[in-house]
Amino acid sequence: MIVLLVALLALLVLAAVACVMLALFAANTARRVEAALPPLGNFLDVPGGRIHYVDKGTGPPIMMIHGLGGTLRHFTYAMMDLLVGEYRVVIIDRPGSGYSERGAATSARLAVQAEAVAAVIHALDLRRPLLVGHSLGGALSLAVALEHPGLVSGLALIAPLTQVETEPPGPFERLAIASPFVRRLVAWTVATPLAIRGSRAVLAAIFAPEAVPADFATTGGGLLSLRPSAFHETSSDLVAVNDDLPGMVARYPSLRLPVGVLFGREDRILAPAVHGELAVAAIPGATIELVKGGHMLPFTHAEWCAAFVREVAGRIH
Repeated sequence: MIVLLVALLALLVLAAVACVMLALFAANTARRVEAALPPLGNFLDVPGGRIHYVDKGTGPPIMMIHGLGGTLRHFTYAMMDLLVGEYRVVIIDRPGSGYSERGAATSARLAVQAEAVAAVIHALDLRRPLLVGHSLGGALSLAVALEHPGLVSGLALIAPLTQVETEPPGPFERLAIASPFVRRLVAWTVATPLAIRGSRAVLAAIFAPEAVPADFATTGGGLLSLRPSAFHETSSDLVAVNDDLPGMVARYPSLRLPVGVLFGREDRILAPAVHGELAVAAIPGATIELVKGGHMLPFTHAEWCAAFVREVAGRIH
């Protein structure tokens, strides 16, 4: 009996040491990543968090919102430079993503994030911007339009999440951790080394059938996903998304603003027929454009995306 207790105690000590070592590795990785990829813009305190944003150009206002696990670098990579000559372009790190922070008690629900986006619009005096949302950023853009009628002038949605998904897309399955405690534990132990080991395969699946840009890790901000906070907040976003989506879907017919949807025909993350065509059928006057490509159009087809944004902007009166 004593031998078993000693063995159990030894295992517990080893497990604790391993957890400490993994946490130190994760913290060191985060420091190195943040030194290599510092914030690009300014910070704004809003109810529920602190938002990191880039604000460039003059003209009609556009706000861009990235997707799950992304950062504002998804738009500064190429799209921003194609639009700043014609528009005032504001790009945000979604609450909890990139360098934006959620308050300790702030939910990851879309409705809560929509409140933060609305607060940024008011604080920066954007005056009814066109929202450009990619993937989960598309769902958040829809939430803003539904929860704050009249606050935005239109929606340009690129490969948007618009319908309830009962199972997460394959590359995101490991993020589906319902327990907040387990989510935090995984974030600060195995998440970073597993991300380093598996990042190539995950990115290939997200970009498929197109190639991952060679500078995605740096210019595209990919390295920022190696931080424990990135895993934790991305998992929180994934788990919370269906809290609001069912109710949102039922309200799509109430939208009264220009809405355009752009999808890659070969998108392997979100099905265009489901997240594009069903949404467009439900939203009065909405349009859809299908192009050759996968899910990460802001990287792989920035010119098409910019032209799409201009087309939707042209419908605003």
